[in-house]
Amino acid sequence: MPVSSDIFRTYSSPRHVTRALYAMGPREDRAIMWLMSGCFLMFISGLPALQRAALETGTDFQRSTIYSFFLLLTVVPLIFYAIAFILFGVTRLLRPSATIYGARLAIFWGWLAATPLALFYGLLVGFNGLDHPGTILVGWIWLAAVIWFWINGLIETSKAI
Repeated sequence: MPVSSDIFRTYSSPRHVTRALYAMGPREDRAIMWLMSGCFLMFISGLPALQRAALETGTDFQRSTIYSFFLLLTVVPLIFYAIAFILFGVTRLLRPSATIYGARLAIFWGWLAATPLALFYGLLVGFNGLDHPGTILVGWIWLAAVIWFWINGLIETSKAI
């Protein structure tokens, strides 16, 4: 099934989608693709905010874009591997059937699945600024979605077979 369909299905049934993805077998290339795609879409979502900051403060848009690109496509993936490892340890204590691949799948897929909200948030930051109530609300909804997808994914991938 296409990734875009799975992303939108994740909003209504995150466990079902994670179960289907996990049943496809451990494929690290697929997991890293989800992570890198999510990071790239997060980079895209930050561009309106970078442009707004460049117009308001006079900062160099090109330099900010390069720094953001580097951060989101090299540093953040490493941080996500660390987060997946830590959450695997926590999940393993609660559910001995947890696997490291299942933890990575849950974390990376949850990140990618929440990017439509992140894109909307980035657009609102560009138009309204960070302190607008609507922007803040969408930011909290995005954060809640990421956490919800992670929790459901970790629960689903750590079930006893």
